[in-house]
Amino acid sequence: MEILSNLTASDAIERIRQKQITSEALVESCLEKIDAREHEIGAWQHIDAVHALAQARDRDKESAQGMLHGIPVAVKDIIETHDMPTAYGSSLYKGYRSPWDAACIAACRDAGAVILGKTVTTEFAYFHPGKTSNPHNMTHTPGGSSSGSAAAVSDGMVPIAFGSQTAGSVIRPASFCGVVGYKGTYGLFSMAGIKPFANSLDTLGVFTRKVADAALMHAVLLRIPLDGKPITSPPRIGRCNTHEWPQADIATRDALDEAVNYWRAAGAEVVDISLPDSFKDLATSQLTIMTFESARTFAFEYNFHADKLSKHMKKIVEDGRAITELAYSKAKALANECRRELPALFSDHDILVAPSSLGAAPQGLDTTGDPLFNRIWTLLGVPCVNLPGYRTTNGLPVGVQIIGLPGNDKNLLDVATWLEAQLA
Repeated sequence: MEILSNLTASDAIERIRQKQITSEALVESCLEKIDAREHEIGAWQHIDAVHALAQARDRDKESAQGMLHGIPVAVKDIIETHDMPTAYGSSLYKGYRSPWDAACIAACRDAGAVILGKTVTTEFAYFHPGKTSNPHNMTHTPGGSSSGSAAAVSDGMVPIAFGSQTAGSVIRPASFCGVVGYKGTYGLFSMAGIKPFANSLDTLGVFTRKVADAALMHAVLLRIPLDGKPITSPPRIGRCNTHEWPQADIATRDALDEAVNYWRAAGAEVVDISLPDSFKDLATSQLTIMTFESARTFAFEYNFHADKLSKHMKKIVEDGRAITELAYSKAKALANECRRELPALFSDHDILVAPSSLGAAPQGLDTTGDPLFNRIWTLLGVPCVNLPGYRTTNGLPVGVQIIGLPGNDKNLLDVATWLEAQLA
């Protein structure tokens, strides 16, 4: 018997419109998968089957007009939902319920989505892990901070899930869990109703099983028509190992080599490029900015409820308060300087390709892995997509990261669709 929860969102939408399946049947299949696997994976912070099925039945009573009509969507638990609690991964906010929806949730509801539930996040979307395991090996981390979202999509519990990225919280868990992760251009999607961490960096993202579904979410969030046109010629790719390349392990090196070989064989032009010397301190600058801003973001929690914060959260606030305004300003000035150099990097390339993570998901659930290969791209505000495909000898996935110019998300997703087809 077909398992409907394994459908991509795009396939499910078409079948709902053709009345081949119902939203209720799709949501029931997702709930069955959650019932069967949640005790092992631990992807969900809040799930209410009765409420989810009620939403699905309402969708089935309506004509299928919205771009997400009847499709279940999971929500990282730092994103406000008026009908579900939002705890931000912290005991401090256990049971808190917002009176309103975040802008991204309102857009999904307007598009006809079923908000299935809230997925586990690390504490305040930082490094203190939640309960989630990697579906490919339960003794390994799923990454973070969007741990539950990446794991739920990977395990077939839901076709689409929201994440957010301040350092590497979309691309890294997407790489570790073997799914598509898309982080939009900084500022492209509204962050209204999403718990901030560092305002200069926080960016909305999504997890899906196919690039087409990420492109669908791009359209939904911008409230524009879906205009997916396949590219007519193989792309021009700049292979960019970055200044951090010496820290990549063999799995990441092999994943990048394998992907490039497939794309070259399909006709893509791939040229090795080097980042300017000015980029070598960007990863450190990202950490400086994130730490400085987080100390201001979490001043209330630290001042009044430090006893309920993990050692990770207390340390970043304390470290952030020790950073001078001059150091912060210098880090931001470097970021602005490097952003001005981006057009030259893309002058002869449609996209850049770089590592998504240091390697496969580390063993153990007391860490979420290192976001080193994501820091510079988050700081530069560029759109990024993790493409899965490579697997290590022990079955753990490792992705590759493709990068576009700021504001050029549509082109990046179009190229990603072509690249994905070659890897398949």
